[in-house]
Amino acid sequence: MTEIIKQDGKTIIKTDKRIDTMNAAQFEKDIEPALQDATLDIEMDCNELNYMASSGLRIIQKTMRTVMMKKGKFKLTNVSPEIYKVLAMTGFTKFMTVEQKA
Repeated sequence: MTEIIKQDGKTIIKTDKRIDTMNAAQFEKDIEPALQDATLDIEMDCNELNYMASSGLRIIQKTMRTVMMKKGKFKLTNVSPEIYKVLAMTGFTKFMTVEQKA
């Protein structure tokens, strides 16, 4: 289940374990309210995420674009080595902030 937390002027979106074809539409619907703020500072916490299909990549790219159009900030945090590898292979690490798990 996706969790959205407002903390210190920032919105933290905690992902579920998977973003795939089966749940991508629901994930996108779940995070939509977080993208309605006038100024956005979004952190997508991927600590639980262990699988992401291309549909998840599309949602992340769309979310980042929405935030950038509003002159906000967007980053992925607590990304596992496996998910980081997918993000790097698809070029996502070149145009967005991606922080791996410590």
